[in-house]
Amino acid sequence: MSENDVLLGMALTVGLAVASQILASRLRIPALVVLLPAGFAAGALTDVVHPDKLVGPDFSVLVSLSVAIILYDAGLALNLRHLKGATRSVVVRLLVLGVVFTWAAVMCLGLTLFGVPAAVASMLGVILVVSGPTVVGPLLEHVRPSEQVRRVLVWEGSLVDPVGGILGAVVFHSLLSGGLQTGNFRFGSFIAGIAVGLAGGAVGTVLLWCTLRLLRLGETLGTLAQLATVVVISAGCDMAYDDSGLIAAIVAGLAVANLPGFDIPARRPFFETLVQLIIGLLFISISATVTPESLVPVLLPTVVLIIVLVVVVRPLVALLAGIGSDLSGSERAFVGWMAPRGIVAASTATTFSAGLASAGLDDADKILPITFLVIVGTVVVYALTAKPVAVRLGVVRTVRDRPLLVGGDRWVVDLARALRDAGIDVLMWAGSARERALVEEAGLELAAGELMAAATDPQARWEGVTSVYLLTDDDDFNALASVALRDSVDGPVRRISPPRDSRGVVALYTAEDTVLRPELAPHALAARHEQGARFRAQPASDPRPSDAHEVVFVVRGDGRLVPVTEEGPTATEEGDILVLLTPAQVPGAGRAR
Repeated sequence: MSENDVLLGMALTVGLAVASQILASRLRIPALVVLLPAGFAAGALTDVVHPDKLVGPDFSVLVSLSVAIILYDAGLALNLRHLKGATRSVVVRLLVLGVVFTWAAVMCLGLTLFGVPAAVASMLGVILVVSGPTVVGPLLEHVRPSEQVRRVLVWEGSLVDPVGGILGAVVFHSLLSGGLQTGNFRFGSFIAGIAVGLAGGAVGTVLLWCTLRLLRLGETLGTLAQLATVVVISAGCDMAYDDSGLIAAIVAGLAVANLPGFDIPARRPFFETLVQLIIGLLFISISATVTPESLVPVLLPTVVLIIVLVVVVRPLVALLAGIGSDLSGSERAFVGWMAPRGIVAASTATTFSAGLASAGLDDADKILPITFLVIVGTVVVYALTAKPVAVRLGVVRTVRDRPLLVGGDRWVVDLARALRDAGIDVLMWAGSARERALVEEAGLELAAGELMAAATDPQARWEGVTSVYLLTDDDDFNALASVALRDSVDGPVRRISPPRDSRGVVALYTAEDTVLRPELAPHALAARHEQGARFRAQPASDPRPSDAHEVVFVVRGDGRLVPVTEEGPTATEEGDILVLLTPAQVPGAGRAR
């Protein structure tokens, strides 16, 4: 290829990777649904979007290191405190039974449906045992199943990828050393590969401890240190044993996220952006290597394979894995309806099919197109059906808002009680022992832990919290916490407006994202509450007692909480509930019961 062709090919690959993910986000579908057809079309219609020509024989090495970065990022999102009891037992069973059953089923079907040699069927089977967080995560965000189901599926998807990669490497080397004949699986090599990965993960953890904990690097250098460490340990492990770097990467991610004392940068926009770009580039590049001619002979048999995997194998695995656990029947059924294939299946198929074809194994070139079709088929099936299946099974989490109110003054506690009366599930956090006692006396749920510790931990999430309202009397604390907490909450983070004459150092100069009107500042509200003002809830259809009653929140009929700001009153609809602030010294002022 000429230099201009290479430039054009790289530009198209990057452009398609980004444009496909933008389109997928607008359509609210998993990015793979757009990335795979886009890469396939680019490879079929052009001669420049082809990784073998753009990168050459080192493409598989770049794929392996890129997947290691993705798995490290997945490890950062895993909290070991959630892997306990029933969750741990179900995840372990899903891993073991899923690998065994899927491998056996695909191998048998490969022999009958595609007529390939046993060696190819065995390789195909071990490639398709994986799932992947890059596919499961977006689907779960769209579906929003119960928390226990989400944890089970996220842990399974994150752990089965490196295990599947090691198994694939063992089968690949066993076939080559055994003269491309099955029945020569080396269990010792499998254990050795895992041992190499664990050792690499331990070394990576030490390196990350030195760079993040001892040197206390900031956001930019800390992110670069993580990236360099993952690449170094993954490359070193892969040099010792193929794909063991995947184990090392996820172990290092788990260690950073769960060991106390790590000083990870509070925000990781560059790292997150890099992972998203890598995912797009990999799927565009890998799907571009699949030709239309290679798909035609295997299309119909692969459809049968997908049906068996989705309708028979996965539900059977989930049924057996859930026996004796506290997962309900509906939760087990949904777990049985969630096993899309992702990036590790694509990357291992690309590497191993090329290696076996070069070694002269008949029909080894069918592995990649079959895997490509299984990835597309499973992603499309689950993307289209996961939401309605979850709704039908009743495992979707409630859509009602659950705000976290930060502050423990008496007026804040009174506001929380009024919101509770309006049907809102309120969570509170307060700093002082006196304030926490007031919250508990009111019968409100009190969040555990230290607020700013959670704010500065990029993996901390207030589970179930949809918004945060910072209502303390410290304007600067509210302003700073509103910035720090944005990465820990999926919804909006708002602070109470500082008074116009505030002398705060930070509050007056930060971006406005406030709740309540400026005249309802903390000290003013505290004074009015002391004089007898109270918060109360009433249906929007009921007449307001007087114009002196101010609307501070509107609770929509579907459970959404809408604050009333200085921008003006909020229009109400049938079924809405108003949260009012009654005037001070009004006889009978109080909350609605």
